[in-house]
Amino acid sequence: MDQGASGVAVQMTVLRGENLSVNKKQPFLSIVRAEFNGVVLGDSQKLHVPLEEGVNYNFTCGFECSEVTHTLDDLAHKPIILTLIEIVPKEEKQKEAKTSVLGQAVVDLLPLLHGQRSFSSTVVLYPTHGSLNETVSHDKGIKPTLEVTVRAPEPLLTDTQLSESNLFTVTVETAYSVPEVWNTAPGPQHSYVAALQIPLTSQQKEQILLFSNGILKMGGEREPVPRGKKWPIGSFLAPDAQFIPGISIVDEPVQHGDLNTIEDEVFRAEAECNRKRVSWDTERRCLLDSEGATCLSHRIVECRLWPVEVMRCTQFGSCKAGGGNVGKEKPQLEDEIQISFHGVAYVDFAPLLYPGVRRIRGAYRIHPFSDSDLLMKTKRQASMVRETMKALVAEARLRPTSSVASYKAASSKVLGGKDSKEEMKKVKPAQAESVMDVDLQANTDAQMYADSRSYIIIEVALEKALVPKRQPEELARRVRELIPPRPPRPRHSAGAERAVQEYQAQIMSVTAQVLQQYEQMFGAAFVPGARPLDPATQEQRKTQLFGELNCSGKYFAFKEQMKYSVVRIVREKMLRTEAFTNPEQLRVFLSQLYIFLVDEMHVALNKTLSFEEQKFQAQPLLDCSQLRHFAKEAQLNEDYQLAAQYYQEQLAQDRSNPSHWFDYGLLYMFTAEYMKAEECFHLAVSVDQAHVPSLLMCGILSEMNGRYEEAETFFERATCIKSSSVVTWTLFGLFYLAQENFIQAEMAFMEATKQLRAALVCSSPEQRTEPVCDNHTHSEDNEPVGKPAVEELTEGETEGQDNPQSSQKMRAEEGEKTRADPVQASPRDHQSPTRVGTTIYMETVNFLLQSYALQSLQDRRLFTMLPFLCCYLQEKEEKRCWLGSDCL
Repeated sequence: MDQGASGVAVQMTVLRGENLSVNKKQPFLSIVRAEFNGVVLGDSQKLHVPLEEGVNYNFTCGFECSEVTHTLDDLAHKPIILTLIEIVPKEEKQKEAKTSVLGQAVVDLLPLLHGQRSFSSTVVLYPTHGSLNETVSHDKGIKPTLEVTVRAPEPLLTDTQLSESNLFTVTVETAYSVPEVWNTAPGPQHSYVAALQIPLTSQQKEQILLFSNGILKMGGEREPVPRGKKWPIGSFLAPDAQFIPGISIVDEPVQHGDLNTIEDEVFRAEAECNRKRVSWDTERRCLLDSEGATCLSHRIVECRLWPVEVMRCTQFGSCKAGGGNVGKEKPQLEDEIQISFHGVAYVDFAPLLYPGVRRIRGAYRIHPFSDSDLLMKTKRQASMVRETMKALVAEARLRPTSSVASYKAASSKVLGGKDSKEEMKKVKPAQAESVMDVDLQANTDAQMYADSRSYIIIEVALEKALVPKRQPEELARRVRELIPPRPPRPRHSAGAERAVQEYQAQIMSVTAQVLQQYEQMFGAAFVPGARPLDPATQEQRKTQLFGELNCSGKYFAFKEQMKYSVVRIVREKMLRTEAFTNPEQLRVFLSQLYIFLVDEMHVALNKTLSFEEQKFQAQPLLDCSQLRHFAKEAQLNEDYQLAAQYYQEQLAQDRSNPSHWFDYGLLYMFTAEYMKAEECFHLAVSVDQAHVPSLLMCGILSEMNGRYEEAETFFERATCIKSSSVVTWTLFGLFYLAQENFIQAEMAFMEATKQLRAALVCSSPEQRTEPVCDNHTHSEDNEPVGKPAVEELTEGETEGQDNPQSSQKMRAEEGEKTRADPVQASPRDHQSPTRVGTTIYMETVNFLLQSYALQSLQDRRLFTMLPFLCCYLQEKEEKRCWLGSDCL
């Protein structure tokens, strides 16, 4: 739907109903009513429902989707409600016929927002409370259904809009451990409300998402799972119709939020079973256009914490409604609404800016609402929900539960009737006469949230990630473009020669075995100075030898031994792979093969029985490991030319080994010849595109030379190849930290910490150690728990920065320590065994020291990242600490 267009007509047709009379003993008169967004779309014609047969309604109605009424966002979170109504025949002295609601069904319009122009669905007709339909359908397992189709003349979203738009979903599940003063005793009615604001477009103000259907429960048992998610539009006449089809809440661990420590898990287990709670289980879907998604990303960058306000609205007075037929008179509210227990939960939206992340779900503490805290944590001046929530609550409470509440027998006045072409009229609830608000400056009752340790479980999901994650294939292609892989060595056409050599080797083997058998039977075959045997004796011995070979089975074994070599000669030397169809060609080929085999047999026999000395093939005096050791020793003696010579000899033995090029590059890193070092690392990557240490060094040198896009590609490719490496994720985070991309740096550091903990768990018991601080652990005020450890390290790093002499001395000591043992563990396998008490930075610095990336770089940009990180955490200590003290 183009911007500024008048609108697109959406039509829905109710084709047929099945199993509508499961509780009836005789046919009855019925109609189907359709409504959307509080507007009655129309009624079907009155049809008799026969027993055990379907009903063909063929009822069509529709509405216009535009930017003014029935917007795309309305289609995202509001269904079409279908109500089956029974019309009871009018008795004498009755002015109007009585009606009875049998059930309701909902049609989800989300497929229209996915680019479909039409779709068909069979929706379940859920019975209303207390109807016979409810009991019978449960007993027999029979579900009444309606077959519907929805169509539009054109897609509601163009291809461009469809690719750029995003579906934003917020699910408010349950608030646990709510104040004990909340109860369900008779008295004023309470409405439990949760609300937050989301920017749908850049032009409009933030949309307020209101969840006002919270249900207070006393506890005593856990919430069932899976359980359905509810529509956010209010109550239904049929209780089961309030659930969104095909969507449910499942039991899964909470990965985000404020309660992730072991102590918090124990408290949550007790609270979610025994304590009071308020359950919403409501999902609100919002359609974000491209500008809205960009605006949301910018808001998250400006302030990562998003306020979700929680409050209790107390309603005094009573509703007065007329009697008689269902919905004959509209209810009028004569009461007052008071807002109390105003709390707020701060949801961290920053993980939504991690590459590829589309969903966060966590348990968030509910804090007493305070304007000063709101300004400090979210940079918002005041609660925008406070002013608008009162009217929205009144509207939500007054909104009719169904169009049946205003149904009259004269359906010709309703849009869609046969004799009427009026425009549809939206149901307008009466406004509250007065609304009272407590003094929010003295929000003393909300302090009970902190005393009760209340928390709320919230899920935020996106259909598409705000920051797309590059696929491994794309990264591999980009690395190939930057460093083309070295073409493989050309395959030599030596197959025929190898086949002949293998045949000759088999001839020699068989000859040796036959000669051994001959000597066992007749003695030595070649005796110097002995007279030659006469022909008769030779023939006799030949016959005896053949007999022995045949009787022992050795002759058959010799043939099997030589069969494979003969087959290779036929295929690779004679180039014959297909069967012969002409007998004459087969005879000629066998003759040629026989002659060739006999000739090669004579060549092999001459080699076997020849007394000439075998040719000696010289072997290298030193292998690669020895050459590398001598190169390190020459490097220690500062004889860099000799060290380079050893590395060149190592490459001469095997140029296809990327580790040899990597070692050669480390020598140039040590001598500060960075151009040559980068060339060596590029050659290592060209040999092996998945050589992680070389990719990391390419990223470091690219970052030093200002080629940040290339550096990001190298680091990200390394994390894809070896996602379990602590070093790759830490270097990736340091790169983003240098670029002042703190959210991406946070993601990389969290992943590095996760991999470090996994390595500690998998390590041996004597090496296992517990992290100093959980990086997900936060205090109630969202301050870092590991603050002392952070400050201690920060002071040490700051001292090194403030005192250049001490800093230079420390770095010189590091350099001398590295030079003292140049034959230390190579960074070629940078994922070294995890040591006791190690951190992600200790592992990374170890790799950088071994690769001479710290003590050799003059500007030491990577080295200054570590104290810069500490200073950043010290300045931002009021925010969440994503690293934890174990990272430092």
